[in-house]
Amino acid sequence: MKKWIYICLPFLLVSCMKLDSNLFNNDNKITEYKFDDYTGEQDFILDETYKITGDKIHLLDLLSQTDQESSPVNIKALYIGEISRIGTDTVILYCHGNKWHMDFYWQRAKLLAHTNGKHNYGVMMMDYRGYGLSSGKPSEDGMYADVDACMKWLKDHGLTDNRLIIYGFSLGSAPSCELTANVRSLKPAKLILEAPFGSSAIMVQDASQLNMPAEYFTSIKIDNAEEIKKVEQPFLWIHGTNDNFLNYKTHGQVVYDNYKGSYKASYMVAGADHGEVPEKIGFDVYLKTLGDFIRK
Repeated sequence: MKKWIYICLPFLLVSCMKLDSNLFNNDNKITEYKFDDYTGEQDFILDETYKITGDKIHLLDLLSQTDQESSPVNIKALYIGEISRIGTDTVILYCHGNKWHMDFYWQRAKLLAHTNGKHNYGVMMMDYRGYGLSSGKPSEDGMYADVDACMKWLKDHGLTDNRLIIYGFSLGSAPSCELTANVRSLKPAKLILEAPFGSSAIMVQDASQLNMPAEYFTSIKIDNAEEIKKVEQPFLWIHGTNDNFLNYKTHGQVVYDNYKGSYKASYMVAGADHGEVPEKIGFDVYLKTLGDFIRK
């Protein structure tokens, strides 16, 4: 038995490192954000009808601090819309996935800015610490603090609970679910999760097919399947049926089934892989689905 452990331990440690690196697949080597001029890999590229004029694009520096930190870190955030209208506009706070930085998600943010027609909803997005030009090192607690820093900024500029929609894609489902269930600076009025995690434990089971505790593979404790039980606000779940990163049956479906709040809706996108939902569903249908849910 001991011999087996000694043989397998290096592989378990490597698996742990790989899983954590997959969850936080950040790129902090860029020197600037390019947005429309970004030529790297993207899930899709919108045509000119979705263009955002420069006066509606605001790159921000925010301070974020966890309870365990003695000093704050600087994170980069983006606001699309008119800052002077935050006191009256509906705002979608978009929490992006585990990959790279805001340039990769720029097309998604642009798309969301058209949810209620042309630039009618404000959209805010941030790079978690260690991503893009945000300082610090990625961590679960840090990610929650970073999203809350955006909420604080929005609140300071006049946003109220009833006009905040939080949207989490993939890894972003963790802070979205956490901060909807356990309110900090603002209480989101509605929750949207696209391709959400069930939990880090489920991801370990899917990846390893071993009946072993998740702690052997990762120190991350994300558990949306439990946190969603505390959420009372209306909830929309969107997921592709061909998601090869977060299987909709073992992840999203568990979260959806565990929700016991006031209202829930789901939209399954046939044939869509992890990053393909908006394009597979069609941009018009995607925006109508979101708009109908937000205005319901």
